[in-house]
Amino acid sequence: MEIKGRKFHFIAIGGVGMSALAKYLKLAGAIVSGSDIEESKYTHLMEDMGIKVYIGHNKDLITEDMTVVASSAIKENNPEIIRAKELGLKIWHRSDVLKLISDEFSNKKDSYFIGFSGTHGKTTTSGLSSYVLKKAMFHPSFVVGGILPEYNTNSEYDGDKYFIAELDESDGTISKYSTDIAVINNMDEDHLDFYKKGLEDIEKTFNKFLSNNPDVKVIINNDNDGNNKFMKLYKNYNFITFGLNNAEYCAQNIIFNGLESSFDIYYRGNKADTIKLSVPGIHNIYNALGVYAALKEANIDTSKLIEHFYTFSGMGRRFQKVCQINGINIYDDYAHHPNEIKTTLKSVKEALKDTKRVVEIFQPHRYSRLKGLWNDFKVSFGCADMLVITDVYPAGECEIEGINSEAFYKEVNHPNKVYIKGSMEECAKKIYPLLKNNDIVLTMGAGSITKLGKLIEEENKKV
Repeated sequence: MEIKGRKFHFIAIGGVGMSALAKYLKLAGAIVSGSDIEESKYTHLMEDMGIKVYIGHNKDLITEDMTVVASSAIKENNPEIIRAKELGLKIWHRSDVLKLISDEFSNKKDSYFIGFSGTHGKTTTSGLSSYVLKKAMFHPSFVVGGILPEYNTNSEYDGDKYFIAELDESDGTISKYSTDIAVINNMDEDHLDFYKKGLEDIEKTFNKFLSNNPDVKVIINNDNDGNNKFMKLYKNYNFITFGLNNAEYCAQNIIFNGLESSFDIYYRGNKADTIKLSVPGIHNIYNALGVYAALKEANIDTSKLIEHFYTFSGMGRRFQKVCQINGINIYDDYAHHPNEIKTTLKSVKEALKDTKRVVEIFQPHRYSRLKGLWNDFKVSFGCADMLVITDVYPAGECEIEGINSEAFYKEVNHPNKVYIKGSMEECAKKIYPLLKNNDIVLTMGAGSITKLGKLIEEENKKV
């Protein structure tokens, strides 16, 4: 299906995922417009590149010659949805657009569609892959779920040889895609509002996804228990393993130096390369190793990529430094799953070697996730010297009886914990006096907590 010249209209165009697709289509020659309820950095970026963005939803924006794409957060009573249905138009999900884009690569000889998936790390790995290919002048096209800070973009149309995409398993739509190379970082229980049987349902979704292309190369972390279970259940795929031990691509001789690290890559027992990273933690070693393996399996000369791993500063909202206030450094991180929180806190604590106090400010994301992973969340904060818990970010969900931040706070066994209720503005006022010189502060969650660092900085200016 031809993209060039085709009209697309995005309802809720301001989201990170929707904006990435809209920008890609614009660069590929489509006519793109969209609407959202408020302005944001994403709407401004799109307007700068010539996409017409309307603030507010209006039925008159919809015409019969459009392909209408709606965010999953949009309700059936939205006036643009109603008008599209009156005109007999199919409402596209963002996964339908990504499939349309990716099919142009997966159906083409001598091109590669590389998809990054898993419960954690897919934004960083898809972003890192896009970044090193772009820096090394391989001209990748990509659609990822976060901003590459150096380039201030989450998508690009630049050639038809390599297409990199973050594939979201949260709602099962990953099963639509057919990749040449699939990277599976990990499989852990998450999105329990959708996957009622937990890991069992997630495994079935990944099997359906991989079955779309029997020849797919599956780059998989065999240090993850969920991945290992999956490989034992579904032995018919071409699994290519990466990890710290007993893997085809193996990271050895790991050296940590503050927030930096280096390691040697061994391929089937033979030393292949050495990689240096400027982002902290063992999880980023796994991320880099998975990216290296995927690009190597795409027949890319990795010697041209190695130097660029070090200059990668991370994705937006992935341990991203927000500000420094009187010796207090505040970082923002998207972590909203117990394993992500535990891993990030451990990485930071180990890198600092107890020279600084680590303050964790956690905003639970969705009542259903908090309920489903309640006990796992309770033991996620051991590496934090101080824990601050804010109210749940509902993401459109209704409150579940007995499932809230105050109840969760009472059950968390932490020696230095605080529960602060109210808006992020109110939280900033109450948190600022609790901070000390030399603190490392991490705001964690997938919701409005991303604003908190700047709000704390504003409180400091009032003093």
